[in-house]
Amino acid sequence: MAVQISTLANGLRVVSDTMQEAESVVIGAWVGVGTRHEPWRANGLAHMTEHMMFKGTKRRSAYALSQTIEKNGGSMNAHTTREETAYYARVLPEAVEQAADIIADMLLRSVFDEKELDRERQVIVQEICSDRDTPEEYIFDLMHETAFPRQKMGRAIMGTTDVVMRLPRDSVVDYVKKYYHAGNMVLIGTGKITHDELVALARRYFSRLPAGKPVKTESARIKKGDLRQEKDSEQLHLMMSFPAPGLHAKNAHVAGLLGTLLGGTSSSRLFQKVREKRGLVYNISTYHMPFEDVGLFCLYAGTDPQRVKELIPVICKELKAVTKKISPTELARAKAQARAELLMAKECVMRRAEILGHQILSYGEYIPMQDTIDQIMEVTPEQTLAMAAKILRKPPVITTLGPTAQVESYSDIADRILH
Repeated sequence: MAVQISTLANGLRVVSDTMQEAESVVIGAWVGVGTRHEPWRANGLAHMTEHMMFKGTKRRSAYALSQTIEKNGGSMNAHTTREETAYYARVLPEAVEQAADIIADMLLRSVFDEKELDRERQVIVQEICSDRDTPEEYIFDLMHETAFPRQKMGRAIMGTTDVVMRLPRDSVVDYVKKYYHAGNMVLIGTGKITHDELVALARRYFSRLPAGKPVKTESARIKKGDLRQEKDSEQLHLMMSFPAPGLHAKNAHVAGLLGTLLGGTSSSRLFQKVREKRGLVYNISTYHMPFEDVGLFCLYAGTDPQRVKELIPVICKELKAVTKKISPTELARAKAQARAELLMAKECVMRRAEILGHQILSYGEYIPMQDTIDQIMEVTPEQTLAMAAKILRKPPVITTLGPTAQVESYSDIADRILH
């Protein structure tokens, strides 16, 4: 059955993707707000708000919220990104009404108790510390900080320990009042649920959400830069990033294909030439990361610090080479990977919900998967070459974490790429 969309009187968009062969339902609220919407002095507020939604409402304790879902075999979770926050539950069909009730209760009646907030500060600080102890994750925060200096887009999703420890309860309350309204939210239902069932649940439990309009964000600006953070570790973590098309660019899908072709699979150029032929890395990858108004084309590699002198010239050589020649065979392989990833996502109830939530928030409409596949399959080697040249013939954003002494200068790396 096709995806169906309805809109309640308060402006809440209700979107279903019925899968009669499924045995479960994912129901969730996707909210068009994230790290880049936080007040300047409140980095971490979006993520803290997500945590506090699970800490009790006027009707239920924190334990009752989770226990109500889990007693019937379901699970509940949430996530925060730089542009979105989502709250969702995966349950059996007979428990979907309870799940809708729980999510609405969290969004409409959370009390943000001071004692719970103080306890959750400690949890978030531990999460921040855990992230910083995982270099292959922490370097992504450093990369954003370098690419978007002194901008909300460049700040860490979890925030910083000093801000998290001092954010007052009123900040959470005001943030929810400003952004958690029907016009900035989408209710998604995927799996064994009909559109009529979902709309009925939306009217019963979400009609009290206040009306409002989607939020606007300050424009993001990518700057070239070089950040080197010294850390005593066995590996040197390296990222090179470049300005790339955003979500609404007509050729964004070409940048995605380029990421797959260059370093997205074990048969990709970089994986073969850097890892398989030379053994210079364990992990190397490239991918396109699009946002509302800008995008990043990112390369990540983890290597022995003593071999980074050998690694960087090889990487730069391949970055230049892909702007000069792309064979129909390797482009066909990248297309096959992209197509398969999309089709395999159709098998997953959760993945379909994620795609729908993101599409409706970002584009205001559902984009049929076959349309996306058709668009990908029509890309030519010439279009991919043009995209490679557009992206990779610009000064990079370079971020390194670990023993950085053997990393050559920014100007030397940029010269390798640009000349």
